[in-house]
Amino acid sequence: MQELDRKINTHFAGLVVRKDLVKTVKGNAIVPSYVLEYLLGQYCATNDEATIQTGIDTVKEILRKHYVHRNEAGLVRSNIREKGRYKVIDKIGVELNDTNDTYEAKFSNLGIKKVIVDPGTVKAHPKLLVSGVWCIADIEYEFTDDKHTCPWLLSSLKPIQLSRFDFEGYIEARRQFTTQEWIDLLLQSIGFNPEMFGERSKLTQLIRLIPFCERNFNLIELGPKGTGKSHIYSEFSPHGLLISGGEVTVAKLFVNNQNGKIGLVGYWDVVGFDEFAGRQKRVDKALVDILKNYMANKSFSRGVETLGAEASMVFVGNTRHTVAYMLKHSNLFEELPDKFYDSAFLDRIHFYVPGWEVDIIRGEMFSDGYGFVVDYLAEILRSMRNHDYSDRYQENFTLSSDISSRDRDSIHKTFSGLMKILFPHGEVSKEEAEALLRFAVEGRKRVKDQLMRIDTTYPKVNFTYLDGSGKSKTVKTLEEEEYPHHYYKIVDEADDGTTDSESSPAEVRTESPGIADESILKEQHLTIQENQKGISFDTLLGPYLRGASKITVTDPYIRLFYQTRNFMELLETIVTLKSPDEEVSIHLVTTEDDFRGEQQKENFEEIKESSGAVGIHFTWEFDETGTIHARHIVTDHGWKILLDRGLDIFQPYEMNAAFAFSNRLQKYRQCKAFEVTFIKQDPAIVSEKLQQG
Repeated sequence: MQELDRKINTHFAGLVVRKDLVKTVKGNAIVPSYVLEYLLGQYCATNDEATIQTGIDTVKEILRKHYVHRNEAGLVRSNIREKGRYKVIDKIGVELNDTNDTYEAKFSNLGIKKVIVDPGTVKAHPKLLVSGVWCIADIEYEFTDDKHTCPWLLSSLKPIQLSRFDFEGYIEARRQFTTQEWIDLLLQSIGFNPEMFGERSKLTQLIRLIPFCERNFNLIELGPKGTGKSHIYSEFSPHGLLISGGEVTVAKLFVNNQNGKIGLVGYWDVVGFDEFAGRQKRVDKALVDILKNYMANKSFSRGVETLGAEASMVFVGNTRHTVAYMLKHSNLFEELPDKFYDSAFLDRIHFYVPGWEVDIIRGEMFSDGYGFVVDYLAEILRSMRNHDYSDRYQENFTLSSDISSRDRDSIHKTFSGLMKILFPHGEVSKEEAEALLRFAVEGRKRVKDQLMRIDTTYPKVNFTYLDGSGKSKTVKTLEEEEYPHHYYKIVDEADDGTTDSESSPAEVRTESPGIADESILKEQHLTIQENQKGISFDTLLGPYLRGASKITVTDPYIRLFYQTRNFMELLETIVTLKSPDEEVSIHLVTTEDDFRGEQQKENFEEIKESSGAVGIHFTWEFDETGTIHARHIVTDHGWKILLDRGLDIFQPYEMNAAFAFSNRLQKYRQCKAFEVTFIKQDPAIVSEKLQQG
């Protein structure tokens, strides 16, 4: 077991479970993860392997005997009749029969309805009245000759969710973890392997939890298919509900004027709209209007009466085009249905999650480590809806007065949500608070910048803040850094994507960051943001390597397969730069892998053999002292390139996907955060040093 997993089990004994067990026990049961983890939490919340295996068998047996599959419903009903009483796991909804003045339950998979429910049960669990709740229930069968009497009797009903928890114990345990350990624990809790994510990507995943801990938080996430946008809202918590964006009505969401029944926002903490995008989707304008009012004021009207609710609203949908295409021809909201493509509605969005930064989910991204039983975490987050952490940055930072009240409120709600998730004890360093503040500002800025494209009456806003010394700091979105020549343009849709005007001409740049112009090579320092795309060895390093006949690469971490592949791709760049009648000598200084040294040498020998055929003389040496830490490239024509991460600049990607562009072309990969410095040296001195080794 890894050290973090040991620590998790020490401080949260009985409240965590190994995340790969969900797949082990699920089988073909179409049941939310929180239901499975509820059961796993009863029998497998331990790090003792023997107990885990016994618990898995128990949970599998419970599912086999009591989970109702739709295609086996008839058999289960027969078992209940024969045995007289039987326990089932099913999704149960309740309706009021006002003719008989009784509450009647309907079992989704079992296929029975009109089962009488005690009013006390409904009062204790009001969500049964809306959309249904997963429960463990005891059902009895008692036939009578009275045709108006239902033979099915509900003996007991227990919603599958945690009944109590120790919040103070949670806070005290949090103090035992570093910030990085805590982030990794949370990421494992939602099922992902933290080693496959950079810091920015981890925050992007955890942003999805804010609606569960922050009241009336309005979140939108648009991006490619397969990135897990809706998973959190459908399977993570018994307090969240995911509905199809095309199926909701005013009566279902807010209130039914015919019977006065409150809709979904009155019962659920989070209401998510799935498949929200699609320009041709038909949408009720009345729904959009009441939604706008609710998102702004936390209230909605029913005739002369105004009602309030606390449900956060989440909108997730797929995009068809790349970010660059959308910025050039329209905006980042272009996929929304016409009725929602409304500046007043969009202005109520607190945070826009850049779904295009989230990698498509792959098998190796799932965690086999320990994380919270999701129902426990869901209850913790729900309890924190009563707290407010929005002022925790104000001791060291001040938002610019140029930022409007609505923008400021959005930033505060996001910052507060992140604080609750990451620092529930309220203890945060200045640097950590600044990182959360910048992320919160960026998410709102993404909304506002696109609004200025849609509606030119919106004034330009400088999203800046002041630190304790009064220094002003500007926040930019990542796509603003990647595509500045498209980002600052206002698109005239009537002119089919041509430029109407420029919102900030002075800021428009013609080159992407990290791409050097060979005609004006200069000493410079570049900072690349995490998840930034468009960077490759060809454009970043190529111009500085062209023309060199001797190159030395010093990088202590050319050991593992992906690191060696990075080095091979650097050689590919050098090969494409030189002419066929030239030869280049390349020397690698690295360290020997303690466990796979022989494989490392074999890889280098293969590279040496293949390089000779294309005019590359490749040699290498292992640093015997084991003390090298510097990572740089030195050429015999005078350039020294300092790489703080060495060649390891790309986020993990699927190397075995032969038909994935991220596999074939570096510019389609997401980068890790790194810095690179180009220093001009005297070629004669450099050449002499290279000759001396």
